Amino acid sequence: MWSNVSTFIQKHDLLPEKSVVVVGVSGGADSISLLHYLYNLRIEKDLKLVVAHVDHMFRGKQSEEDLLFVQTECEKRNIPFEAKQIDVPAYQHEHKLSAQVAARECRYQFYQEVMTKYGANVLALGHHGDDQIETMLMRIGRGSSIAGYAGILAKRPFGKGWIVRPLLSVTKDEVHSYIEENMLSYRHDPSNDKDTYRRNRLRHQVLPILKEEFPTLHEKFQSFSEQIQEDNFYLEELTKKEWNKVIKTKTDTRVVLCRKPLLLMAKPLQRRGFQLILNYLYNNEIPPSLSSIHIDNLLSLLESEHPSGMLHFPNGLHVTRSYNDCTLTFENERTIPFRAMIEVPGKITLPTNDVIICEVWTHYKHNVSVEQNQAIINLSNVTLPLNVRTRRDGDRIKLKGTQGSKKLKSVFIEEKVPINKRNVWPLIVDAQDNILWVPLLKRSSFEVTEETAGPVLVVTFKKS
Repeated sequence: MWSNVSTFIQKHDLLPEKSVVVVGVSGGADSISLLHYLYNLRIEKDLKLVVAHVDHMFRGKQSEEDLLFVQTECEKRNIPFEAKQIDVPAYQHEHKLSAQVAARECRYQFYQEVMTKYGANVLALGHHGDDQIETMLMRIGRGSSIAGYAGILAKRPFGKGWIVRPLLSVTKDEVHSYIEENMLSYRHDPSNDKDTYRRNRLRHQVLPILKEEFPTLHEKFQSFSEQIQEDNFYLEELTKKEWNKVIKTKTDTRVVLCRKPLLLMAKPLQRRGFQLILNYLYNNEIPPSLSSIHIDNLLSLLESEHPSGMLHFPNGLHVTRSYNDCTLTFENERTIPFRAMIEVPGKITLPTNDVIICEVWTHYKHNVSVEQNQAIINLSNVTLPLNVRTRRDGDRIKLKGTQGSKKLKSVFIEEKVPINKRNVWPLIVDAQDNILWVPLLKRSSFEVTEETAGPVLVVTFKKS
């Protein structure tokens, strides 16, 4: 059995010589066997071992006894021991997480602290081949990304180092055989016996049947996991090249994608591209509640004939499509309506930091050219004071050169104004709320004509 572990470690370069290795030890059979194996390997590879243990405070005195047991095992071997009692139930309640997710977040944060304290470059954990089968089955059943279907990675980046799992090449039965052969003591967590959790139900009811039919199932799943990782790595490299054409803008909290080139890509590259973007925005900590369903919904939003739509992803990530743009952002897209009086003459700065400047000409010269960001209003046709405001339901504008009026909503749609900009687009109105000008978009019948002599109001819009 342990020759398999040695080969697995060498194949994946899990334990470079002279490494400082933090070993996560709960006190159970898996982590105790891993600690014993690494302790025997330490001289050969010149490893410095540090043990990290977390009391999640779920089981009261039993949890404390686990801590003391691991501490005693470390003292026997003269291994540095770091432990922490964390009120995970309180953390779970505060952050509205499941017990397992809350425990994992607290545990890994502590591991990071211990690695930093000792300058460790490796965190070794005791996941074995049966854990791999359970994880992959759960992700297939729940839905995940292609990378997620690969299950538990033998080696992955963590902080400034790596998480490694040397026991993925062996089964739970092999771990227990090692425990018996070496007469090792370990702690038993009674919560592992309950079928409350899905993983436990798979472990107790499904895995025994599968392993009876396929005795080397763990090897097949591990091989499949590695094949998925290899294929995924290759396709991700292709995706990065292609997605340079898709990403319009990118900040730490906001990414804007161009829809048309994205839809021309093959589906596998689309899905991997979304996964890369989500990894980036979530800072490589994608919430467990985000699944393949979210990616499917995002693809449906982009493929739809409807020009706009919105999705809400976990942890406050908003996805908004507006015509050819798709924005993924943690920023608050909601806007506050505003209305303000315009001094004539005068200047006003809007909440969007855009600026409107007004000046009065007593006489209107017909040969003056009007810039796109300007409007010249016939003051004899309007009621002062003038105001600048955001849109309201039912707004209509009397268009220049026509007899009728048009819904402002239709103007925004025809001009393909993004949804998130419509609510802050400034409108110049008079005291009777007639729309005199929609800056940069539409001119009204209140503007000057060939018969206008004066006085006139010149309004200039300067975008921030």
